[in-house]
Amino acid sequence: MADTTDFRAEKMFSVKDYVCVVTGGGSGIGLMSAQALAANGAKVYITGRRVEALETAAKFHNPGPYGGEIIPLGPCDVTKKADLEKLYEDLAKREKHINLLVAAAGISGPKAEPNKSNATSLKENLWNNESFEEWNDTYNTDVTSVYFTTVALLPLLQAASESHGKLAASVIVISSMSGIMRHAQGHFSYNAAKGATVHLSKLMSAEFQKANIRVNSIAPGYFPSEMTAKESGRDQKSELPDEKVQEKGHVPAERGGHDEEMGMAVLFLAKNRYVNGEILAVDGGVLNVVAGR
Repeated sequence: MADTTDFRAEKMFSVKDYVCVVTGGGSGIGLMSAQALAANGAKVYITGRRVEALETAAKFHNPGPYGGEIIPLGPCDVTKKADLEKLYEDLAKREKHINLLVAAAGISGPKAEPNKSNATSLKENLWNNESFEEWNDTYNTDVTSVYFTTVALLPLLQAASESHGKLAASVIVISSMSGIMRHAQGHFSYNAAKGATVHLSKLMSAEFQKANIRVNSIAPGYFPSEMTAKESGRDQKSELPDEKVQEKGHVPAERGGHDEEMGMAVLFLAKNRYVNGEILAVDGGVLNVVAGR
């Protein structure tokens, strides 16, 4: 039975002594996740293809003496088994277990607006602006890599549950509200891939709980990242002006998500062992407006 002091936020959401891995951790939602975890006591390894971005993110955003730490570990291309095997080996040399994997690496893929009512014009627009190769790259990065990254780290994740209790280890898959809605947004390949990521999260949750590992997913709306803002600043952070979000006309919050709001979602799923197999939309109310499935 819990004492009232057990409900203090710093106790419920502390990840002190957690060991975490964040793919795509050098910018955007990956970096937000790393910041939230490190600020609350975790040792967070961030990985990605760009070593300079990882090192810059760690330099600017380590929480200092009162938190955990952000450690760059790369390069790692999550679409390559050899890189994932090396990531596992590097981590296994450093750590006995991993408490949390945040799979945040992703790309947006090609864009082609289905904005023609004439079928011939519609075909021309979509046919000429997308390719099989781009679709495959998007699926590989946004779906297949999530699966193989998780599989590569399964032994280290299971080790956390063995030493810290049932379902102590978990995976948070960063999917997207785009994988839940029916509006293509000009991104057929991205939205289709994210739909697959959503379902993959459910499949892994059901299957990997046998190994005492939870799997949940966060489906973000518009958050500042290199994907939405097209760039990062010198500190690897991006800005998404409110007016850019308001132009879309389907965001009840009338702004992009704040970094801290993503951090809240990450900490909730990281700590609550009674949540498993869920897709948490953090979207400013978009899915109340745009048709979902």
